[in-house]
Amino acid sequence: MDDTGPVHQHNGNGHHKLNGHHPVLLLNSNYEPLNVCHIRRAIVLVLNGKAEVLEEYDLMISSAADLFDAPSVIRLVYMIKRPYPRVKLCRREVFIRDNFTCQYCGVQTRDLTLDHVVPRSKGGPHTWENLVSACRQCNHRKGGKTIEEAKLKLANTPVEPRASRYYPIQRSVNKRVNDDWLKFIPDFAPTADVPRS
Repeated sequence: MDDTGPVHQHNGNGHHKLNGHHPVLLLNSNYEPLNVCHIRRAIVLVLNGKAEVLEEYDLMISSAADLFDAPSVIRLVYMIKRPYPRVKLCRREVFIRDNFTCQYCGVQTRDLTLDHVVPRSKGGPHTWENLVSACRQCNHRKGGKTIEEAKLKLANTPVEPRASRYYPIQRSVNKRVNDDWLKFIPDFAPTADVPRS
């Protein structure tokens, strides 16, 4: 089986789903969680002798010639050294860092914008240290001004957040993970979601 051929999932009731709807937890050889991959990639790693299956979904995967139990958790047979993950700089991650709260007036809302503390027009960089969450009213009030010119104050000094132990997994799956994973990520917590307003 190659990594480019079609793979279908069979759930026993005659229905098919294209590959990718059931994520696979990838562990290092020492059982350290590394990240999440697609079923196709997991099967290729197993068939090439680079990983072993620890847990399986209750469904089958078929290629043109073979049928496989769908892996849920796999472990690499060799140790890899990975760099410490860094949080990706994007709108959602800034909102998560700021707890979905305007850093000027303190309102918590899902209707947030990004604001450059030092405006781009004044040479402000697009960095963690110069980006904050702002409600639309505060962002409009500040405009292209500095916080001093707009007579605003920051609730918190913006800094780059530290990636949690399970950051790559939290950003790869929905709120709920497969129960089979929990023994390998015992203190896993889903990413905070946008508050309802």
